[in-house]
Amino acid sequence: MGIDDLHADAVRVLSAWTATSDEAELGRKRTLELLADGPVAMTRAHRRGHVTASALVVDDAGRVLLCLHGRLGKWMQLGGHCEEDDAGLAAAALREATEESGIAGLVLDREPIDVDIHEVRCGPADGLPAEPSVHYDVRFLLRAPAGAREQISDESEQLGWFTADALPSPLASGTVRQIAPALARL
Repeated sequence: MGIDDLHADAVRVLSAWTATSDEAELGRKRTLELLADGPVAMTRAHRRGHVTASALVVDDAGRVLLCLHGRLGKWMQLGGHCEEDDAGLAAAALREATEESGIAGLVLDREPIDVDIHEVRCGPADGLPAEPSVHYDVRFLLRAPAGAREQISDESEQLGWFTADALPSPLASGTVRQIAPALARL
């Protein structure tokens, strides 16, 4: 798959998706507007903003796996930038969550649970200094296999399992909003 196919998948997924909240619907519409700029909107080269993919990992007990992001210092779902060889948005979210959690056998739900738009300082892939940008983050649900054991990656200070009524602090924007639609699908 190439960047054109990844872009086409993002347009297809977001055009067909019924949002889970008013905020998610606004995010869906704004992301489709960004995608009108073409395949470059899937890459960090599109400096006014670009599409990212993330996933909320949930276990059989309804706990969510969150990451304390090393650079941002906030708890959030796993995920990040799409890569040209990802087979679509959902596949990018699965790849990112697998890399960041170390958990093999995550089960992907291909329908998004949320879209969150937030400002970040985002460095280009070649390691140059971070610049202001905007992530149009499409979020998916991943189910953890029984007995899953997480492993900290280079991108996280900590990983932890939390119930919806005992979340850690500080949380990244939109983290709480994705929990209800994820748990409703279990």
